[in-house]
Amino acid sequence: MSSTERPETRTPTPRSAATPAPPGSRVGEKETLRMVSLPGLTLAVRGLREDVTGGGGEDLGSAERSAEDQSGAERAGTEHAGTEHSDAGGRRGARPRALYVHGLGGSSLNWSTLMLQLADEVAGEALDLPGFGDSPPPDNGDYSVTGHARAVIRYLDSSGRGPVHLLGNSLGGAVVTRVAAVRPDLVRTLTLVSPALPEIPPQRTAWPTAMLAVPGIAGLFGRLTRDWPPERRTGGILGLCYGDPGRVSPEDFAAAAEEYERRLGLPYFWDAMVRSTRGVVDAYTLGGQHALWRQAERVLAPTLLVYGGRDQLVAFRVARRACAAFRDSRLLALPDAGHVAMMEYPEVVAGAVRELIDETARSVRRLNGQGAAPAKAPATPKGD
Repeated sequence: MSSTERPETRTPTPRSAATPAPPGSRVGEKETLRMVSLPGLTLAVRGLREDVTGGGGEDLGSAERSAEDQSGAERAGTEHAGTEHSDAGGRRGARPRALYVHGLGGSSLNWSTLMLQLADEVAGEALDLPGFGDSPPPDNGDYSVTGHARAVIRYLDSSGRGPVHLLGNSLGGAVVTRVAAVRPDLVRTLTLVSPALPEIPPQRTAWPTAMLAVPGIAGLFGRLTRDWPPERRTGGILGLCYGDPGRVSPEDFAAAAEEYERRLGLPYFWDAMVRSTRGVVDAYTLGGQHALWRQAERVLAPTLLVYGGRDQLVAFRVARRACAAFRDSRLLALPDAGHVAMMEYPEVVAGAVRELIDETARSVRRLNGQGAAPAKAPATPKGD
């Protein structure tokens, strides 16, 4: 299936079955990890323990968010604006839900720190896209942007957890942009951290990554680097993704090296990398209604755009075009950040996301005539 195909829009998806994570998976002391099985697809989903979040999707005591709950009929008319509602069990006052989607070569671990930062605001989960992290390859071998978007849609449909606050980084940013365009009913707000939206030509420092799409390059790279120690491999990746790799603690570096070595030993590692890279390149060349920039213009959800001034994979200059494309957008510009701002500056990114969620909730209350207090001036206005 090519990325020119559109993800399903409202096809019913069977309920998912959850099982424990496989042995050897990296799970933080405050985290949970489970495997969710769907027909032809298994996804690893990372969350936080209930004693950390205060109990699943239950609210942590915010009367303001409780006031934002809507009935099903009310939500049908305002779902695109980010309406609060009961959780899947019908309880009132539940925290809104969030779903985090990682980038090329990454995993749900990329969101661990931000997910914890936002635990008081949202009931968050981070999934591993098919073939990445702890998720096995999809049965159909589809690693296109549309294929990954379909996996996200199927998970949200099967779990009954939409609409959610949807966050994506890099490849994940392109994926969730497509999700928001074709299934606005699933998205309350959209946060994009260095999204992989078409940039032609890409900046020079991104070419080595794009070259993975060329047949034979991945095999050649594997042969040239097979004797490299895990620390050298990991250092190269962090040097590419971080604005300042020195911000990574020795403990986090060691954990990243161990995780990378584990995943490098998976028989499908390079296949997932190569095919997903080709999927991004393919998406860059699409025209018409399937073009990612055209789909960005269709997004209804309020959108936070996060760009780093030291990003070597997505040029900061793209922020201007993104601000113009997303109809309801605001920009968080971090001059010293690289490609993974949510890992480098989690407190700052969390503050901007929290502001987006609260601002959207106030807009919904005003729309419903609930007389919310005037919104404060945003700290991260749209601009460049």
